[in-house]
Amino acid sequence: MKVFNFFSSPIGLGHVTRDIAIVNNFENIVTNFVTGSGAAKILRNLDFKVNDVYNPPSFIIQDGSLTNQAKWLWNYYQYYKDCKNISQKILQIDNPDVVISDEDFAALSNAQNMKIKTVLITDILETRFTKGFASLIEKKMNKSMKNIIKKCDVVIIPENGDDQDNIKRVGPIVRKINFSREELRKKFAFDKKTIVISIGGTDAGVFLIEEALKAISKIKQNVQVMLVSGPAVSKTFENVTNLGFVDNLHELIFAADLIISLAGKSTMDEARAYGTPGIFIPIKGHFEQEDNAKEQGFVFEDIKKLDVLILEKLEEKRNQLNTNGAKIASDIIKDLSNR
Repeated sequence: MKVFNFFSSPIGLGHVTRDIAIVNNFENIVTNFVTGSGAAKILRNLDFKVNDVYNPPSFIIQDGSLTNQAKWLWNYYQYYKDCKNISQKILQIDNPDVVISDEDFAALSNAQNMKIKTVLITDILETRFTKGFASLIEKKMNKSMKNIIKKCDVVIIPENGDDQDNIKRVGPIVRKINFSREELRKKFAFDKKTIVISIGGTDAGVFLIEEALKAISKIKQNVQVMLVSGPAVSKTFENVTNLGFVDNLHELIFAADLIISLAGKSTMDEARAYGTPGIFIPIKGHFEQEDNAKEQGFVFEDIKKLDVLILEKLEEKRNQLNTNGAKIASDIIKDLSNR
């Protein structure tokens, strides 16, 4: 039986949720996950085999803005070195047929040195976190990243578009839902217009929770508010049902009438695929989230007009999309393993 090692970045939960969507299409394959933090918790809850060994650095957020980028970059470099040591030991023990990395470049580097087939799943092909002197260091890191990308057997990007060289664009990768929306609304006791607020696996989005709750209190609508605060937030909030950490956010998004979230790609893709209107506010200065939000017509400053946006979005019609990205990605990986 073939063995695949799946190294999922634990920086946020979107990496592992789309990886689960892909793995759910595998049959007769042993899949070993390597990750950490909330991502490892999701996998354990779903009975996947997981090595909970990565401890990523946290973004430093002040009033919704990314600060001390140079410090974060340095911490990330130290984290990368730790991941190289950890992944090398795991690869030597598991000796997998294929290494699949969702933005964990340390594991890819080791696997390529060991002549193991490699697949990268990523939204980005370079980073733009820093300016000034620190950007010179980031440019060197980007150069190394591009070399690793070039050496991959396959690079899977979860967006629509044309393939190029080793890059395969498969469309959004989202988890399959096995229930109707009506069944899920009954299961979750959603008996009125329902707003789900989600901030992912870290405490970086606490500012969005606070601003969203203020805005909802202004609109004077009879709505139900469900908060998915994730594994890293201990603060309590009034007039809201806080579900804390969940492993089925995709079902909650499908059942909701509106999702308010940070601009993480996987959450945005799930909302679009399931037809749920969304408001996506990026962390200011986080280039990836700002790019994601811009595609959907949002900017950080929209946080000051959430009350208006909420009223608009609650009236927006649902538009469910058919996407087969998870199946296409799994087929690409399986084909590679048979070469």
